[in-house]
Amino acid sequence: MSDFILFLRRFVSSPGQVGSVIPSSRYLSKLMMKQVNWNKTNRIAELGPGTGVFTKAILSHKHQEAQFLVVERDAQFRQMLQERFPELTIRYEAQKLPQYLDELCIDKLDAIISGLPFAVFPDLLRSQILDSVIESLHENGTFITFQYSLQMKSELESRFSEVDIHFTPFNIPPAFVYVCRKG
Repeated sequence: MSDFILFLRRFVSSPGQVGSVIPSSRYLSKLMMKQVNWNKTNRIAELGPGTGVFTKAILSHKHQEAQFLVVERDAQFRQMLQERFPELTIRYEAQKLPQYLDELCIDKLDAIISGLPFAVFPDLLRSQILDSVIESLHENGTFITFQYSLQMKSELESRFSEVDIHFTPFNIPPAFVYVCRKG
């Protein structure tokens, strides 16, 4: 219940940064994790983890030696994540992802999982973040994100060689999962 209350508070106080009033469902998390080839994923980042629903799933799926970077802008969410997952490397701005990879001596990423609410971001910020995603991924790397509409479809299709869309009604609100491949 505390995650729900924190999400609701953060949504009310920062609706331009938090895209939902509640954390993602386990059904959405399962669908997102299913899109990652965990046997071939050695470097992964998560953008906008919120309270850590996907973070927990990533930690349970990834190889022990896989490098994992988390990027969360909201200070309260960052504090909660650090308390729950003290081993995490957490940074602050998604558009600085390539810079963080350089600082941490992490090569290009195999996968990026995102919970960022792109629909509420200004166009420039959305574009900067997607540019950083493209720059940070290996060729054939995968970017997995979810949204509550198909608003991002054409923008993602213009940036990635392949975009597959999945849907789960078992989330509040129901969600579209975009699986984007750089190639």
